[in-house]
Amino acid sequence: MMRRRGGLVRMAATTAVVAGTAGAVSHHQQQKYANQAAEQQAAAEAAAPPQYEAPAPAAPAEDPQMAQLQNLAQLHSQGILSDEEYAAAKAKALGI
Repeated sequence: MMRRRGGLVRMAATTAVVAGTAGAVSHHQQQKYANQAAEQQAAAEAAAPPQYEAPAPAAPAEDPQMAQLQNLAQLHSQGILSDEEYAAAKAKALGI
């Protein structure tokens, strides 16, 4: 009967080499596909027209008459001005 030399060890070593090679190839393929995807995205972004954001609308100039009317409305809602005082002050502010 002929005895195999290092049968179990040899089989374990072969399995390790095959597994290691498969893992390395898999990793290489993943990197390759990731690089291709990044290149495609960069090309798509370069080909796309630039996106511009519209400037924010300018705040309207503060109207002194409007500010005075808002101030009077706040005073009235807080109970500082009575209905009659509010109506008189509003008429005066509007020039009526």
